[in-house]
Amino acid sequence: MEELDKAQLQLLKNAFDAFDREKKGIISTDMIGTILEMLGHELDEDMLKEIIDEVDVSRTGELDFNDFCMLASKFLTEEEDDETMLQELKEAFRLYDREGNGYITTEVLKEIFKELDNTLSADDLDTMIEEIDTDGSGTVDFDEFLEVMTGE
Repeated sequence: MEELDKAQLQLLKNAFDAFDREKKGIISTDMIGTILEMLGHELDEDMLKEIIDEVDVSRTGELDFNDFCMLASKFLTEEEDDETMLQELKEAFRLYDREGNGYITTEVLKEIFKELDNTLSADDLDTMIEEIDTDGSGTVDFDEFLEVMTGE
């Protein structure tokens, strides 16, 4: 929990309090899926059960605020890591987009791939570029670059 900042703790406290209607300092584990959805994380039933079981070790079906924070902190810090990665990728793209055109050439992208994996053959690189540059423009914008680098 030490990785949570004050704003994140307040957000969690507000969410917890909203579902602790009787003000007992506990919420039902049935509410966790709904709370995580409100925080922008949709999970399937199996994943949700696994996460709840990690925190509700006594199997009471209830969580206190500390347990809830332990559970939710996994998602909040992941989000932060995603944000950090996005910033790093933006910076990397900006460095390669020297003219500030909003795109990099496929030749530059080939150089990046070579730096990342020097075992790639010229054919491998050409195939990768063909998949990325579907319109054959010879350029890749930030969104395409992001998709390549994150696989999303």
